Amino acid sequence: MALKRIHKEIADIRKEDLGGMTIEATDNLFLWKASVPGQEGSPYEGGLFRMEIHLPHDYPFSAPKIHFVTRIYHMNISDRGAVCIDILKNQWSPALSIFKVVLSLSSLLMDPNPQDPLVPSIATEYVRNKKQHDNTARHWTELYA
Repeated sequence: MALKRIHKEIADIRKEDLGGMTIEATDNLFLWKASVPGQEGSPYEGGLFRMEIHLPHDYPFSAPKIHFVTRIYHMNISDRGAVCIDILKNQWSPALSIFKVVLSLSSLLMDPNPQDPLVPSIATEYVRNKKQHDNTARHWTELYA
């Protein structure tokens, strides 16, 4: 079942306008690589953020595991690249696709969620001193992305 779904998603992604994003399966169909550009107007603008997507063998019935390879200063992404977003946890649905997940992660860069932070200190800074937060995020983007 998983391989059938993965092949369907590969075909569907080839039909999508990805903009500046990339999404591709590796030789191991359960390991994908993706990248999203930092959106214009965000402190991540100009950066390219790479990630690995690990699909479980019962995909799409279980959510993929996403790991950011590129370091990023973000309240919902840990310093080790782990991601905190509801669609990868309790809001996962088999109706979601890898494309939709990567699109959601791209949106997360523009619109972080301080109510569910993986890094509380960054969320606190974002709420209390957004200018300082954005300066640090911009600096990390220049350094790592």
